[in-house]
Amino acid sequence: MGTVEAVCISAKKGIIKKPASEVELKENWGIADDAHAGDWHRQVSLLAGESIDGVKAKLPQIGHGVFAENIVTRGVDLVALKIGDRLLINNEVLLEITQIGKECHNSGCAIKKATGDCIMPREGIFSRVLKGGTVKAGQSIEVQPGVQPGAGAPQGSPAKTAP
Repeated sequence: MGTVEAVCISAKKGIIKKPASEVELKENWGIADDAHAGDWHRQVSLLAGESIDGVKAKLPQIGHGVFAENIVTRGVDLVALKIGDRLLINNEVLLEITQIGKECHNSGCAIKKATGDCIMPREGIFSRVLKGGTVKAGQSIEVQPGVQPGAGAPQGSPAKTAP
């Protein structure tokens, strides 16, 4: 079980997200007032605080939101997640993993240019909102393994469904 370390939003795409005290996630939409919300598969982005810590060793001045992440986690092995896995936040909000990693814009973000590396292509996780609600720092995150695409439910048992 992990926790939410920070939540971040931005009104426009292509700019650094700013930390917020809380965000409202809307089912099948994403975060209210965030530029990346919409009817698509990358409604909410997540990045592990542990991954950000590694970059801070080279760039101590970076803060939450600099990778355009919406939710920063702590104690969740995000890189071990698979498409179809789910994250239950505060026993209320339910996210489904839809994409792992993404390419940096313009052949490399500012962090890649400064350090020679960017973690988002390997460690950024994207999800869609199955059940909305309020998310803020300190809330619990539980990983729920999903049915992997093409795997189907085991013979004789029903497919897993969201609570």
